[in-house]
Amino acid sequence: MCGIAGFADFKHQSNETQLQGMAACMAHRGPDGQHLWMTQTDKAQLGFAHARLSIIDLSHAADQPMHFEGLSIVFNGEIYNYNEIRDELIALGHSFQTHSDTEVILHGWKEWGPDCIHKWRGMFAIVLHDAEKQELICMRDRAGVKPFHYSFQDGLFLFGSELKCLMAHPRFQKEIDPAAVASFLQYGCVSGAHSIFRNTQKLLPGHILTFNLQTQEITTRQYWNVYDYYNKPKLNIALPEAIEETERILKQSFEYRMVADVPVGVFLSGGYDSTCVTALLQSGRTEKLKTFTIGTTDGKMDEAPFAKEIAQRLGTDHTEYYCSVKEALDIIPTLPQYYDEPFADSSAIPTILVSKMARQKVTVALSADAGDEIFAGYNRYDYISRYGNKLASIPKPLRKMAAAMMEGVSSESIPVLKHKANFHSRYDKLKNLLNDPSPAELLKNLSQVFSDKEIQNLMAAPVPPLKTAHTSDELKPEAYDALSFMMAVDYQTYMVDDILQKVDRATMSVSLEGREPFLDQHIIEWAAQLPSDYKYHKGIKKYPLRQIVHKYVPKEMMDRPKMGFGIPVNDWLQAELKPLVMEYFSDVALSHGLFRKEGIKKLLDEFYTGRTEKYLKLWYLLMFQMWYQKWMSA
Repeated sequence: MCGIAGFADFKHQSNETQLQGMAACMAHRGPDGQHLWMTQTDKAQLGFAHARLSIIDLSHAADQPMHFEGLSIVFNGEIYNYNEIRDELIALGHSFQTHSDTEVILHGWKEWGPDCIHKWRGMFAIVLHDAEKQELICMRDRAGVKPFHYSFQDGLFLFGSELKCLMAHPRFQKEIDPAAVASFLQYGCVSGAHSIFRNTQKLLPGHILTFNLQTQEITTRQYWNVYDYYNKPKLNIALPEAIEETERILKQSFEYRMVADVPVGVFLSGGYDSTCVTALLQSGRTEKLKTFTIGTTDGKMDEAPFAKEIAQRLGTDHTEYYCSVKEALDIIPTLPQYYDEPFADSSAIPTILVSKMARQKVTVALSADAGDEIFAGYNRYDYISRYGNKLASIPKPLRKMAAAMMEGVSSESIPVLKHKANFHSRYDKLKNLLNDPSPAELLKNLSQVFSDKEIQNLMAAPVPPLKTAHTSDELKPEAYDALSFMMAVDYQTYMVDDILQKVDRATMSVSLEGREPFLDQHIIEWAAQLPSDYKYHKGIKKYPLRQIVHKYVPKEMMDRPKMGFGIPVNDWLQAELKPLVMEYFSDVALSHGLFRKEGIKKLLDEFYTGRTEKYLKLWYLLMFQMWYQKWMSA
């Protein structure tokens, strides 16, 4: 795990000091050494920077940038099956100077070209310079575990693991895209390939970008697509056999994530996903896995006691830490430093705290994300099953009539109910669903914090919607069902833009490598072809995972309401964070002109006079304002 950054400057105005500045911004990603490489091509200056966190082959021989027969590379991530590929290359006549996966990438590219990417099981963001072809090749892993930002403007191509690496170059132009601000306010992150800045993008997961240094032409192509597997015919397999094969695939994939020359641990929350990872990895091991859990001192929304029981049952070397409210609050001012694009998921706070704790004992931690997206674990999948079909069954004329009546009656005018928490939001969402009860509209209503109408009322000028995978139509009609649609969309949106970004920045903030065992491609390629009613079976979410876990942990220990780590944002905004709110929503702080000040004032007045259901909207706006002051006001 590392950080990468660099440039191709066609105006020849960059220098090593600027490259060093880009590397310095990501020192937290790679505390074991920062190395630079610069060269001159016919057309451009090239600069590569690498900040290393040593995980595989700890020797300096494995430092980057690394070179081999006209190829030069900077690489962030891990190729877990590199030893198997290395053996294959040795059989073809290759010899190696290190035991690193980086060198295997270089030799594999020399032997097979882009086809070698299909051999890799791992997480990666890679930039490769091919001196013979005069190309930069940029690659991102299939699921999007590792981040990759880039921009090309004014003859300068910049790339980096974090947006701050690009901002460190003096010629980077920080021009905010209002449409990206709107996207952030709706989803809590900037979606898809887009960036908060104009002329700046993220390379999408499963994509390769090729930059021709002679013509300055950029082309991108997709080498892996989750829809290729959702669109296959469902497997003709009995449920017990499907569960058995799922366990085999999971265990093999999880074991790959244990490959390291440094200590490895597991984040154990006590839920089904992290328990599954821990149980399958501890099973058959004599040494105890190191597991880590964070708890709260107030005892609210706290799964730490359950995680401790499960750790004892599985026999792990368990560490737990109970943080105070002050410790959690102290994280908030640091969020814009590490989440250098606006980001509003408050669970970043406990993720940073558990990462700090784990880093004292391990250098690698496994995080059990993506089980929900792969095996149907979210409550919204319940909603589509319970309510989606009921709404769709109402005759269209009746639905339209009811929606029209609701349009003419403001939620503010309805006695008693107007004082109920969340009533106004639910009223508007029901109105939208009566007009369009499709799974796409249901997912949109369940995912967005600010509706399209609220965005247009809040933004100072009209903004077009960003094109993202939220509205994908790649699921073929013959493969379509509502659950598959929602899971495939979540896999490409919420998982990448929110969950994986959260874990990457939180773990890297303390120089900890975060690995995602559920995101081996073999797992989603298998699960996407399982019948949907195997994953959501008779009203039970994540049915295969539950059955696997119950082999190791008794059902009665696991069956409890999902709690997570409670972040009382509502309470904080009314008390401890109120001075911060007043500071960041002053006339001076809002002078950027992106929002209608009267809209902000109305939201504040409503929240602080009892409409506490608006807390999430206020939190999202606060996170944007804090980001703006950190990165735009300097």
